Amino acid sequence: MAELNGKTIAFLATDMVEQVELTEPWKAVAEAGGTPELVSLEEGEIQGFDHYDKADSFTVDRIVEEVSPADYDALLLPGGVGNPDNLRMDENAVAFVRGFFDNGKPVAAICHGPWTLVEADVVRGRTITSWPSVANDLRNAWCWWARSPSSVGTPAIRTSWVWTGARSRCSRESRAVCSSGTPPSSGVPTSTRTS
Repeated sequence: MAELNGKTIAFLATDMVEQVELTEPWKAVAEAGGTPELVSLEEGEIQGFDHYDKADSFTVDRIVEEVSPADYDALLLPGGVGNPDNLRMDENAVAFVRGFFDNGKPVAAICHGPWTLVEADVVRGRTITSWPSVANDLRNAWCWWARSPSSVGTPAIRTSWVWTGARSRCSRESRAVCSSGTPPSSGVPTSTRTS
C-alpha cells in the first residue's frame, strides 16, 4: 500500500483524545505510506482516554501555533469529549482547521471531532455525522446532521459517528480522504451513505 507516499497528515488533538480514534487512523495512514504528525496545543505529551478512563500518553510532534495547513496534505480530527472542546477554545487550532478548507485540503473528523469544525465555521450547507450528542450543535451551525454510524461526506470531507475498529474500511476511508485532491465543497454533498 503506497497510496499516501509523500503525504503528511496532521492529526490535531490534545488531552482527553479518544485513544482509538487517534491510534487506528494513525496506523491506517502509516500503513498506506503516509506520514502522520501529532499537532497539539502545547509541547510534550497529550493524554489519551478510553471513554472516561485514562489510557496512554502520546508525544506531540509540533504545536499548532507553529504550523500551517501548507505543511500538510490533509487533516484528521479525532474525537473524545474533552479533546475537541479544548481545541475549539484555542484560536490557533480553529484557524488551523479553517485553513484546510480555505486551501481546499481534505479533512476527516470522528465522533465529537466535528465540534472543532463548528467553531471554525466550515459546516454550513454540508451533510455531517458525529456522535449523537453533537447533533444539535451541528444543526445550529446550519448543516444537515446524518444519523449514521458510517462515514458521511464527500471525498474531501469525511465524518464518522464512531471509530468502529473495522481496519479495512477505516484504512480505505483514511486513504481516500488523505489522498483526495478535491477541495471541500461549500454546497450540499452529492452523496451520503446511511447504513
